[in-house]
Amino acid sequence: MKTLGKTGAFTLLAGLSGYYYSKHIEPYWTEITRFTIRHKLIPADFRRFKIALFSDTHLGYHYQLSHLRKAVSLIMEENPDMIIFSGDLMDNPSAYHQIRETVELLRLLDAPFGKFAVFGNHDHGGYGTEKYRYIMEESRFKVLQNTAVPVAKGRSFIFLAGVDDCMLGRPDLKAALARRPGEVYTILISHAPDYADVAKGYPVHLQISGHSHGGQIQIPFVGPVITPRYGRKYVEGLYALDGLTLYVNRGLGTTRLPFRFLSRPEITFFTLEPE
Repeated sequence: MKTLGKTGAFTLLAGLSGYYYSKHIEPYWTEITRFTIRHKLIPADFRRFKIALFSDTHLGYHYQLSHLRKAVSLIMEENPDMIIFSGDLMDNPSAYHQIRETVELLRLLDAPFGKFAVFGNHDHGGYGTEKYRYIMEESRFKVLQNTAVPVAKGRSFIFLAGVDDCMLGRPDLKAALARRPGEVYTILISHAPDYADVAKGYPVHLQISGHSHGGQIQIPFVGPVITPRYGRKYVEGLYALDGLTLYVNRGLGTTRLPFRFLSRPEITFFTLEPE
Protein backbone atom coordinates (compact mmCIF):
# COMPACT_ATOMS: atom_id res chain seq x y z
CA MET A 1 0.00 0.00 0.00
CA LYS A 2 2.88 2.34 0.85
CA THR A 3 4.50 1.63 -2.52
CA LEU A 4 1.21 2.21 -4.34
CA GLY A 5 0.79 5.46 -2.47
CA LYS A 6 4.24 6.69 -3.45
CA THR A 7 3.66 5.68 -7.06
CA GLY A 8 0.33 7.49 -7.13
CA ALA A 9 1.81 10.63 -5.59
CA PHE A 10 4.72 10.61 -8.07
CA THR A 11 2.34 10.15 -11.01
CA LEU A 12 0.15 13.02 -9.81
CA LEU A 13 3.16 15.30 -9.27
CA ALA A 14 4.60 14.43 -12.69
CA GLY A 15 1.24 15.10 -14.33
CA LEU A 16 0.83 18.48 -12.64
CA SER A 17 4.42 19.45 -13.47
CA GLY A 18 3.97 18.41 -17.09
CA TYR A 19 0.73 20.37 -17.33
CA TYR A 20 2.33 23.51 -15.89
CA TYR A 21 5.40 23.22 -18.12
CA SER A 22 3.48 22.60 -21.33
CA LYS A 23 1.01 25.44 -20.71
CA HIS A 24 3.03 28.14 -18.96
CA ILE A 25 6.70 27.59 -19.84
CA GLU A 26 7.36 25.98 -23.21
CA PRO A 27 4.78 28.02 -25.20
CA TYR A 28 6.76 31.18 -24.36
CA TRP A 29 10.29 29.72 -24.43
CA THR A 30 11.31 30.84 -27.91
CA GLU A 31 14.13 29.02 -29.65
CA ILE A 32 16.40 30.78 -32.16
CA THR A 33 17.46 28.47 -34.97
CA ARG A 34 20.09 29.33 -37.59
CA PHE A 35 20.88 27.75 -40.94
CA THR A 36 23.32 28.49 -43.72
CA ILE A 37 21.81 27.95 -47.16
CA ARG A 38 24.32 27.30 -49.95
CA HIS A 39 23.53 27.10 -53.64
CA LYS A 40 25.40 27.66 -56.87
CA LEU A 41 22.80 30.20 -58.03
CA ILE A 42 23.15 32.45 -54.97
CA PRO A 43 25.10 35.48 -56.28
CA ALA A 44 28.29 36.63 -54.62
CA ASP A 45 26.56 39.93 -53.80
CA PHE A 46 24.23 37.96 -51.50
CA ARG A 47 27.01 36.40 -49.43
CA ARG A 48 26.01 36.50 -45.74
CA PHE A 49 22.55 37.83 -46.64
CA LYS A 50 20.40 37.19 -43.54
CA ILE A 51 16.68 36.35 -43.69
CA ALA A 52 14.52 36.31 -40.56
CA LEU A 53 11.47 34.03 -40.53
CA PHE A 54 8.63 34.07 -38.01
CA SER A 55 5.22 32.47 -38.32
CA ASP A 56 1.91 31.42 -36.74
CA THR A 57 1.55 33.97 -33.96
CA HIS A 58 -2.20 33.23 -33.63
CA LEU A 59 -2.72 36.48 -31.78
CA GLY A 60 -5.69 36.40 -29.46
CA TYR A 61 -5.40 32.76 -28.43
CA HIS A 62 -2.98 32.70 -25.49
CA TYR A 63 -0.38 34.60 -27.53
CA GLN A 64 -0.74 38.31 -26.85
CA LEU A 65 0.90 41.50 -28.10
CA SER A 66 3.26 41.45 -25.11
CA HIS A 67 4.63 38.12 -26.37
CA LEU A 68 4.90 39.42 -29.92
CA ARG A 69 6.82 42.44 -28.66
CA LYS A 70 9.49 40.11 -27.28
CA ALA A 71 9.66 38.28 -30.62
CA VAL A 72 10.08 41.59 -32.45
CA SER A 73 13.00 42.44 -30.16
CA LEU A 74 14.64 39.06 -30.80
CA ILE A 75 14.36 39.56 -34.55
CA MET A 76 15.72 43.10 -34.53
CA GLU A 77 18.69 42.12 -32.35
CA GLU A 78 19.96 40.14 -35.37
CA ASN A 79 19.77 43.04 -37.87
CA PRO A 80 18.34 40.88 -40.68
CA ASP A 81 18.51 41.96 -44.31
CA MET A 82 14.99 40.69 -44.98
CA ILE A 83 12.04 39.68 -42.78
CA ILE A 84 9.43 37.07 -43.74
CA PHE A 85 6.16 36.19 -42.03
CA SER A 86 4.66 32.93 -43.29
CA GLY A 87 1.05 33.36 -42.16
CA ASP A 88 -1.55 32.93 -39.38
CA LEU A 89 -1.22 36.29 -37.67
CA MET A 90 -4.54 36.10 -35.77
CA ASP A 91 -6.20 32.99 -34.46
CA ASN A 92 -9.74 34.27 -35.08
CA PRO A 93 -9.77 37.46 -37.18
CA SER A 94 -13.47 38.17 -36.59
CA ALA A 95 -12.86 38.35 -32.83
CA TYR A 96 -9.58 40.25 -33.00
CA HIS A 97 -9.80 44.03 -32.57
CA GLN A 98 -6.33 45.24 -31.56
CA ILE A 99 -5.62 46.43 -35.07
CA ARG A 100 -3.87 49.73 -34.36
CA GLU A 101 -1.68 48.24 -31.61
CA THR A 102 -0.66 45.35 -33.87
CA VAL A 103 0.29 47.66 -36.72
CA GLU A 104 2.36 49.86 -34.42
CA LEU A 105 4.22 46.84 -33.11
CA LEU A 106 4.88 45.22 -36.51
CA ARG A 107 6.16 48.55 -37.82
CA LEU A 108 9.06 48.21 -35.39
CA LEU A 109 10.34 45.41 -37.61
CA ASP A 110 12.70 46.89 -40.16
CA ALA A 111 14.95 45.37 -42.82
CA PRO A 112 16.83 47.11 -45.65
CA PHE A 113 15.62 44.65 -48.30
CA GLY A 114 12.02 44.57 -47.22
CA LYS A 115 9.37 42.72 -45.23
CA PHE A 116 7.17 40.10 -46.90
CA ALA A 117 4.19 37.98 -45.88
CA VAL A 118 1.75 35.38 -47.19
CA PHE A 119 -1.74 34.29 -46.14
CA GLY A 120 -2.25 31.42 -43.72
CA ASN A 121 -5.52 29.55 -43.33
CA HIS A 122 -6.48 31.51 -40.19
CA ASP A 123 -5.86 34.79 -42.03
CA HIS A 124 -8.66 33.91 -44.46
CA GLY A 125 -10.94 32.42 -41.78
CA GLY A 126 -13.71 34.40 -40.11
CA TYR A 127 -13.85 36.88 -43.00
CA GLY A 128 -10.33 37.91 -42.10
CA THR A 129 -8.83 38.26 -45.58
CA GLU A 130 -9.10 42.03 -45.86
CA LYS A 131 -8.33 42.59 -42.16
CA TYR A 132 -5.10 40.63 -42.46
CA ARG A 133 -4.09 42.39 -45.68
CA TYR A 134 -4.80 45.78 -44.09
CA ILE A 135 -2.72 45.01 -40.98
CA MET A 136 0.25 43.70 -42.94
CA GLU A 137 0.27 46.45 -45.55
CA GLU A 138 -0.14 49.16 -42.90
CA SER A 139 2.80 47.48 -41.11
CA ARG A 140 4.83 47.93 -44.33
CA PHE A 141 4.87 44.24 -45.26
CA LYS A 142 4.38 43.34 -48.90
CA VAL A 143 1.78 40.56 -49.12
CA LEU A 144 2.67 38.01 -51.80
CA GLN A 145 -0.51 36.28 -52.95
CA ASN A 146 0.45 34.26 -56.04
CA THR A 147 2.93 37.00 -56.89
CA ALA A 148 6.69 37.49 -56.77
CA VAL A 149 9.32 40.22 -56.62
CA PRO A 150 13.00 40.43 -57.56
CA VAL A 151 15.25 41.39 -54.66
CA ALA A 152 18.29 43.30 -55.92
CA LYS A 153 21.65 43.71 -54.20
CA GLY A 154 24.60 45.21 -55.98
CA ARG A 155 24.45 44.07 -59.58
CA SER A 156 22.65 40.82 -58.74
CA PHE A 157 19.24 39.70 -57.61
CA ILE A 158 17.30 36.73 -56.27
CA PHE A 159 13.60 36.00 -56.81
CA LEU A 160 11.07 35.87 -53.96
CA ALA A 161 7.62 34.33 -54.59
CA GLY A 162 4.61 33.76 -52.36
CA VAL A 163 1.48 31.65 -52.85
CA ASP A 164 -1.96 31.81 -51.29
CA ASP A 165 -2.95 29.41 -48.52
CA CYS A 166 -3.81 25.83 -49.50
CA MET A 167 -6.79 25.31 -47.19
CA LEU A 168 -8.87 28.48 -47.63
CA GLY A 169 -7.09 30.21 -50.48
CA ARG A 170 -6.16 29.42 -54.07
CA PRO A 171 -2.43 28.86 -54.43
CA ASP A 172 -1.11 29.33 -57.96
CA LEU A 173 2.63 28.82 -58.20
CA LYS A 174 2.61 29.03 -61.98
CA ALA A 175 1.19 32.55 -61.76
CA ALA A 176 3.66 33.50 -59.03
CA LEU A 177 6.62 32.43 -61.18
CA ALA A 178 5.27 33.82 -64.46
CA ARG A 179 7.78 36.69 -64.52
CA ARG A 180 10.75 34.72 -63.23
CA PRO A 181 13.61 35.91 -65.44
CA GLY A 182 15.44 32.71 -66.38
CA GLU A 183 17.90 30.94 -64.13
CA VAL A 184 17.85 32.82 -60.83
CA TYR A 185 17.90 31.65 -57.21
CA THR A 186 14.24 31.44 -56.17
CA ILE A 187 12.70 31.38 -52.70
CA LEU A 188 9.05 30.44 -52.20
CA ILE A 189 6.95 31.36 -49.17
CA SER A 190 4.03 28.96 -48.64
CA HIS A 191 2.17 28.75 -45.36
CA ALA A 192 1.54 25.05 -46.01
CA PRO A 193 4.70 22.89 -45.87
CA ASP A 194 3.19 19.97 -47.78
CA TYR A 195 2.88 22.29 -50.78
CA ALA A 196 6.55 21.41 -51.31
CA ASP A 197 5.38 18.33 -53.23
CA VAL A 198 3.98 20.77 -55.80
CA ALA A 199 6.85 23.25 -55.60
CA LYS A 200 9.54 20.64 -56.28
CA GLY A 201 8.15 20.35 -59.81
CA TYR A 202 8.93 24.04 -60.44
CA PRO A 203 12.19 26.02 -60.55
CA VAL A 204 12.13 26.75 -56.80
CA HIS A 205 15.24 26.26 -54.69
CA LEU A 206 14.10 27.08 -51.14
CA GLN A 207 10.59 26.87 -49.69
CA ILE A 208 9.85 28.54 -46.36
CA SER A 209 6.73 27.44 -44.45
CA GLY A 210 4.97 27.31 -41.08
CA HIS A 211 1.47 25.98 -40.29
CA SER A 212 2.36 22.71 -38.55
CA HIS A 213 3.58 24.16 -35.21
CA GLY A 214 5.94 21.17 -35.17
CA GLY A 215 2.94 19.15 -34.05
CA GLN A 216 2.66 21.49 -31.04
CA ILE A 217 2.74 18.47 -28.72
CA GLN A 218 5.24 15.68 -29.34
CA ILE A 219 5.37 12.38 -27.49
CA PRO A 220 8.76 10.63 -27.25
CA PHE A 221 8.97 7.60 -29.59
CA VAL A 222 5.54 8.53 -30.98
CA GLY A 223 6.03 11.92 -32.61
CA PRO A 224 3.69 14.87 -33.23
CA VAL A 225 0.19 14.67 -31.81
CA ILE A 226 -1.53 17.48 -33.72
CA THR A 227 -0.77 17.90 -37.41
CA PRO A 228 -3.11 19.98 -39.58
CA ARG A 229 -4.03 19.27 -43.17
CA TYR A 230 -1.20 20.29 -45.54
CA GLY A 231 1.20 20.02 -42.60
CA ARG A 232 1.26 16.28 -41.94
CA LYS A 233 4.04 15.10 -44.22
CA TYR A 234 6.61 17.78 -43.43
CA VAL A 235 6.22 18.77 -39.79
CA GLU A 236 9.32 20.69 -38.72
CA GLY A 237 12.87 21.48 -39.67
CA LEU A 238 14.93 21.04 -42.83
CA TYR A 239 14.13 18.69 -45.73
CA ALA A 240 15.96 18.02 -49.00
CA LEU A 241 13.50 17.18 -51.80
CA ASP A 242 14.71 16.61 -55.36
CA GLY A 243 16.67 19.84 -55.62
CA LEU A 244 14.30 21.77 -53.36
CA THR A 245 15.24 22.67 -49.79
CA LEU A 246 12.22 22.97 -47.50
CA TYR A 247 12.24 24.55 -44.07
CA VAL A 248 9.24 24.23 -41.73
CA ASN A 249 9.16 26.72 -38.87
CA ARG A 250 7.32 25.67 -35.67
CA GLY A 251 5.70 29.09 -35.29
CA LEU A 252 5.30 31.24 -32.18
CA GLY A 253 1.72 30.81 -30.99
CA THR A 254 -0.65 27.93 -30.35
CA THR A 255 -4.09 27.01 -31.61
CA ARG A 256 -6.82 24.54 -30.62
CA LEU A 257 -4.91 23.66 -27.43
CA PRO A 258 -2.87 26.19 -25.39
CA PHE A 259 -0.01 23.72 -24.95
CA ARG A 260 3.42 22.98 -26.38
CA PHE A 261 5.52 19.98 -25.42
CA LEU A 262 8.89 19.16 -27.03
CA SER A 263 7.97 21.65 -29.77
CA ARG A 264 9.24 25.04 -28.68
CA PRO A 265 8.16 28.21 -30.48
CA GLU A 266 10.74 29.27 -33.02
CA ILE A 267 12.30 32.17 -34.92
CA THR A 268 14.59 31.13 -37.76
CA PHE A 269 17.48 32.95 -39.39
CA PHE A 270 18.83 31.86 -42.76
CA THR A 271 22.19 33.05 -44.06
CA LEU A 272 22.69 32.77 -47.82
CA GLU A 273 26.09 31.75 -49.18
CA PRO A 274 27.24 31.07 -52.75
CA GLU A 275 28.23 27.46 -53.19
